[in-house]
Amino acid sequence: MRTRTVSALLAALFTAALLLVPATPAAAHNSLQEATPARDARLTTAPTQVTLRFLQRLNPAFTTITLRDATDRQVPASAPAVDGATGTVTIEEPLANGTYTVAYRVVSRDGHPVQGSYRFTVADPAAPPAAAPSPATPSPAASADVSAGAAAGADASPASADASTGADDGGLPVGILVGGAVAAVAAAAVTALLLRRRRAS
Repeated sequence: MRTRTVSALLAALFTAALLLVPATPAAAHNSLQEATPARDARLTTAPTQVTLRFLQRLNPAFTTITLRDATDRQVPASAPAVDGATGTVTIEEPLANGTYTVAYRVVSRDGHPVQGSYRFTVADPAAPPAAAPSPATPSPAASADVSAGAAAGADASPASADASTGADDGGLPVGILVGGAVAAVAAAAVTALLLRRRRAS
């Protein structure tokens, strides 16, 4: 009876050991335990810092924490200040209303990199809404140049038309000029022939 009890106890311990073995590598990996601002938080006051606390101590040389706005622009922030398992970055500009993404990358004790991200929203009722980009408008100087160019083009068109019309109306037709030249050549030839005959006689 005692042998059976000992065997059952050993079997239970062996089974428990088998169940714990697969969890050992996962436990060696670092993971995010707490975040300020929290995941999916909706804040009525814009934060000035982002603080992340992990399961294991952080290596400052391999700790990255960044913040991006809704347009995927990286918000200026300090380098992470590491204190044990906690990393903190200070935001260097006031945050407007909108959604922000915190991204992090740290290293576990076994050298395995761990990274992740989450979002929070700033919704300060006293803050003005984010200004939408306005369409580009031409400067007054550019508008004046365009207007002057258009006016010059309008003035030049009638003048060009008048010049073309004058060239067509004022000049002699090409057929008359050619016919006159042929007649002059023929008259000169006849005159030369008559002079030769007179000299020969």
